[in-house]
Amino acid sequence: MHLDLSELTQLAPIFRELFKGFHISRRDPELYAQLSNFQDTYRGLFKALGFELVCDTRGFYYFVPEMAAAQVNKTAQRLSLFTFILVEHLADQGRDPIAVLDGGSLGRDELPSLLDKYKDLFLQAEVQTQEELEEKILRRMTQLGFAAEDNGIYRFLPPMHRFLDVCLSVQQDRDLAASLHSALPLPTPVLVDDDSDEKLLETDDPLDLSPFTEESEADALARAIADEQRAAHEQEIDA
Repeated sequence: MHLDLSELTQLAPIFRELFKGFHISRRDPELYAQLSNFQDTYRGLFKALGFELVCDTRGFYYFVPEMAAAQVNKTAQRLSLFTFILVEHLADQGRDPIAVLDGGSLGRDELPSLLDKYKDLFLQAEVQTQEELEEKILRRMTQLGFAAEDNGIYRFLPPMHRFLDVCLSVQQDRDLAASLHSALPLPTPVLVDDDSDEKLLETDDPLDLSPFTEESEADALARAIADEQRAAHEQEIDA
């Protein structure tokens, strides 16, 4: 592969941002334009270095290193958990979660009620105060290119679709189970301790979301049927 490095004028900042887990979108016009104009060249170069450059058609780029067997990053778990909470919270308020998380915004003044309503779930993420919520979750979202903050307003950017896709996939599984009259709960992500023995064989993507999406609709259907059969058997025993 022949590379004309003189064309890759933003190579250093692009690699630096992608390597630390940042998602480059149209909010970063110079870097985004460079990647769009020389996408194949950058993809080939990064592949030779051991990284997969992913271009999402909704308008953002990110890295997935081609190395296996890494435990799911706690940042990914926290951000996934927060997205699940937001989807449920917005739906409860009669607001369209997709409209909010796809270019919409969330005010800092909404955080106290959100924290109080889901305090048990936030404990999983080691978040108990609004300061911790902003430091451990919202600030990380802005640092990684999922959101932008301006005067207490958090505006969500296109890379949020990585988490929205997970939520929608899980929702489809829940709807499938509901159609079979099975009480299949929405599985909320559970944080794994860094020192835990629960090793998940995934990629080194710092925001690898696959552990929350690996159950297929067929698996969900089989599990729902099994749950119904078990419930019927227990009722027979009780009778």
